[in-house]
Amino acid sequence: MGLVSATTSAIIGFVLLLAGIPKLNEHDGVLRSVRGYKVLPVRLEAPIARILPVAETVVGILLVLGPVLGTAHRLAALAAAVMFASFFTGLTINLLRGRRDLDCGCFAFGVGEIPRIGWFHAVRAGILAVIAVAVAATAGQAEIGVQVVAATFGFLLVLAGVALAQIRSVVHLGRRPVDDYLSSASIRLRTAETTSRYGS
Repeated sequence: MGLVSATTSAIIGFVLLLAGIPKLNEHDGVLRSVRGYKVLPVRLEAPIARILPVAETVVGILLVLGPVLGTAHRLAALAAAVMFASFFTGLTINLLRGRRDLDCGCFAFGVGEIPRIGWFHAVRAGILAVIAVAVAATAGQAEIGVQVVAATFGFLLVLAGVALAQIRSVVHLGRRPVDDYLSSASIRLRTAETTSRYGS
């Protein structure tokens, strides 16, 4: 198994770990998210909500360790493909229904954030499903040294992606949040001055 394939496996694994670990102690949040999709029979919602974070975490670990595990690696990649394909299906169904105001439950449950999904989420899940299938197709044995390098590269790439997403959430190109804040403060000040001038 080559370095590129092993690194891809590690990236998928770390993505699943990033998704699964924070949700292990967030059963209520996961259950709300699963119910929000409205695609499963009611009797399956609670079991899926309990199994999903554990499955994401276990499959993620197996994909990071990947090539040193042999057959378990291929099975883990196939399991990842099934999970991502399921996410893609659920997201797409809801987007086609016109239901965008729901929590995708992809990674965590942000406090104070407005839950909302878009085609970006569905496309991302679809791409990850295809990549996971490719990993399963190329799964094979690799030397420990290759896997250590691959896991390191994978971790750094996922870390860079997380950092970029965080920066993107607070920095808006073409707009300065400070100016927005000062503008709204200025409007409030002028309103108060007008009220005090003509209201008394």
